[in-house]
Formats: sequence, structure tokens, C-alpha cells
Amino acid sequence: MSAPRTYLDAGGSAPLSARAREALAAGIADGWADPTRLSSESRRARALLDGSREALADALGTSASDVHFASSAVLGLERVIAGVWTARRGRSDVLVSAVERDATVHAAQHAAGAPPVEVPVNSLGHVDRDALQAALADPNVALAAIQHANHELGTVQDLAAIHALTSTASVPLVVDATSSIGHVAAPEAWDALVAHPADWGGPSGIGVVALRPHTRWLPAWPEGDDWAPGGVSVPLALAAAVALQERLQNAEDEAERLGGLIATIRGRMAQVPGVDVVGDPDHRLPHVVTFSCLYVDGEALLSRLDRKGFAVGSGSACTTSTLEPSRVLAAVGALTHGNVRVALHPGITAEDIDRFIDAVTADIADLRAEAGAPSID
Repeated sequence: MSAPRTYLDAGGSAPLSARAREALAAGIADGWADPTRLSSESRRARALLDGSREALADALGTSASDVHFASSAVLGLERVIAGVWTARRGRSDVLVSAVERDATVHAAQHAAGAPPVEVPVNSLGHVDRDALQAALADPNVALAAIQHANHELGTVQDLAAIHALTSTASVPLVVDATSSIGHVAAPEAWDALVAHPADWGGPSGIGVVALRPHTRWLPAWPEGDDWAPGGVSVPLALAAAVALQERLQNAEDEAERLGGLIATIRGRMAQVPGVDVVGDPDHRLPHVVTFSCLYVDGEALLSRLDRKGFAVGSGSACTTSTLEPSRVLAAVGALTHGNVRVALHPGITAEDIDRFIDAVTADIADLRAEAGAPSID
């Protein structure tokens, strides 16, 4: 008999809840018409779209007029970075932290036509604010792109302190909040922000972009194409908004519960010889943890866990090829191979975590023995 499936890879792709599926079906039934037209069907679709935008704006702490939909979170990052960079005429450089996801780095390089300026982080993944302040002193800096929280480390940045530095330097701060919205309180300090509905249990195929009224941007794409080329999917927008409202209804209790499960993983895996548990143990996402295992091949470990019914992330969760060595872990000086990322969703229980820990510790020991690895004290 096959092993029961336990999905522990919900970062960026969480299961849709029953309410989100119902909202998606309702959007298909009532929001199929083009919301930009004037028919009764289109006005009904427009009402659903406007309501979705208002709900998302309320969750992000901004106004509905400042919220836009993109065809994906990656496209949202690409367009907001390109749009803000284009408006900063005469300034060429983009600052990024050393642990940004590949989509941000690639978007910055494409917009500026040169690799972005990388700001280092400490061993827990926090941006070095002295280095950031020094980098911001360069008059060529067009914008800074810094995430709210990291997909792999779980570390949450102090955006209030970072935004104080960027504001003093009159540099717009673009925030990648694709792993934090729906899990921790939305940040207040940003000039532009991108969120990812699939991360909080909404559908894929849609992203959310928010810009403060003072944030200048210019389209760096074909005229007539706004944030979502070809138009916004009303069913996806509605399901995204409903899923986020559902997550936020019990956000504090669920964050405490999932945070306790992550603390269990962190504590028990830290006791395994040769295992490095990364990220800030306190200022962190409540549902994400990554650990690296000395003398263990990450792909082999992932495959064994999958056969036992556990879906986890391995390699870098922020790169385009998930089984490549993690540059995020390298940036914080952690072991870059044999790494496992766990990202929980609300359906995970304490029993699931106990079974997972038993499975992964056994697999680590077996893989080391098969490889003839030396003993680890």
C-alpha cells in the first residue's frame, strides 16, 4: 500500500481551500465577461474585480486604487522594477540584498542592463544596514529591491529600518512580499510591493502589485499593456481575495500553531549531528524552515522522502533550478548541499511533523551509510 501523502512544500504553492475553490467557481460563473466593457455581464464581472481589489487593498493596508493585478507574481516583479527604474531617469543602478529570489535579480539586471549591486546579509539573513546605507550614498542608485521575508531562511527583514534609510536617500523601496503576505502582518514600510496569491492558498496565474501614490513609475512595455497583458482573470482575482481573507481570519492562532510545529522541526533537527538549521530563530516566518545535511545528496534525500509520502523542497527555493546549490545559503555562510526546505499549510498537524522527522532522520542516516561518510560527532 502506498504511503499517505503529506504536502510540506507549500511555499509559493499552497493547496486551495474549499472556500477558495468555491470562489473560483463563482468567478467562472459570474465573472467570465470582459470587465472593461459596458454590458450587464461585464458590469457584473467588474463588480467582482473591484470587490477583490478592495479586499486585497485592505489586507495590504493601502487603497484599492493603488492595487493592480499582474498575470503572475514574477511578471509583477519584472514590471514594477522596470517601471520604477524607467521613471528614475539618469540613475542606472539597482540595489538588491544577497538573498533575493532569482526573479528579482533577473528583473533588476534586465531593467538596468547590468548586474544589480548586491548588499550583503549577516549569518541569519538580515540585510547589513551599514552596507545598505553606504550603497545608497551613490547618486546613481535608481531603486532598492529588498524582500520582506526569505523563502528559504524564513528570516523577516526589518523593513521599517530599511525604509528609513531608503527614504532618507530618496530611493524607492520595492518589496518582494511573495512569501510573507497571509503568514505575518503585512509590512507598512514600502514604496512598491508584490504579493503571490498561490503562497497564501490562492490560485496560481495571478500576482498582486501595489504602489504608494507618491511612487513614480513609467510603462516600460508596449502601450496599452498595463500590469496584466491581455487583461485580468476575474475568477483568479476573486479566489485570491477570498483565500487571503480566509487566511487572515485566524492568522494569529494559525501562526502560533504552525510556528510551534516549525520550532519542533528546528529543535529536533538541530540535535542531529551534521545538520545545520538556518535562518533567524525568532524574527521569522511561522511556516518555513530549511536545514542542510552534511554528507547527504539533496536530490536523493528528496526522492526518498517523496517515496515515503512527504513532499518537501530541496535545493534553492529561490532559483530557477531547484536542485542547484543554494546561493541563499551560501550568502549566509551555511552548508549549501543536502538541504531540505519545509513550508507548512494549515492542513498540517503535529502528527504529520512527528512522522516527517522520524522519516528524514532515518533517511539521513541511511544515505550517509550508503555513501560511506565518516562518522560525525
